[in-house]
Amino acid sequence: MYRVKEIFYSIQGEGFHSGRPAVFCRFSGCNLWSGREEDRSGARCRFCDTDFTGTDGTAGGTYETAADLADRISGFWPDGRKHLFVVLTGGEPLLQVDDALLSVLRDAGFEIAVETNGTTAAPAGIDWLSVSPKAGVRLAQKSGQELKLVYPQEKLDPATYAKLDFRYFFLQPRDGKDREDALCRTLDYVLAHPQWRLSLQTHKWLGIR
Repeated sequence: MYRVKEIFYSIQGEGFHSGRPAVFCRFSGCNLWSGREEDRSGARCRFCDTDFTGTDGTAGGTYETAADLADRISGFWPDGRKHLFVVLTGGEPLLQVDDALLSVLRDAGFEIAVETNGTTAAPAGIDWLSVSPKAGVRLAQKSGQELKLVYPQEKLDPATYAKLDFRYFFLQPRDGKDREDALCRTLDYVLAHPQWRLSLQTHKWLGIR
């Protein structure tokens, strides 16, 4: 059984695949924050800007089987069965994503991306794994295609992650009231450490999900 907040079709707004059309499946729940504002100050991740609580979003609900969920995801892809791309996100998707779901999505023709905080080891069969570590939290998944750090975070030094087994390394300015300062600091760090690339949340600029 899978608890899903929402499913929608849009453009990937950040990281390596920025600008690429994708079906997004946002799973409900996270292991670093309850999603309730009253719990934010004591959470291990305090800056999340995503509503992942409940199952009341577009196409949200409880899906009994992997086939049921895969069929719903497939229904969001436009006409034609080429270049299918799904992003499994959250919350924390790896609390629910399993071999059964990955198998039926592959059978449906999807290239599969997962966006995770890295606290849970990923199953095999993911085409693009994007790991976004949080300060002070143990990292269980230390390899993948993309490491993406929200920056700056207190007590988080990008150099700590620079030797991990990832193909691409991104810094993404932390959104919020200090976003301009965060952007300047991120630019400065990327220019001084060219292993890293700048990731921007272009979907927010475009006013889309």
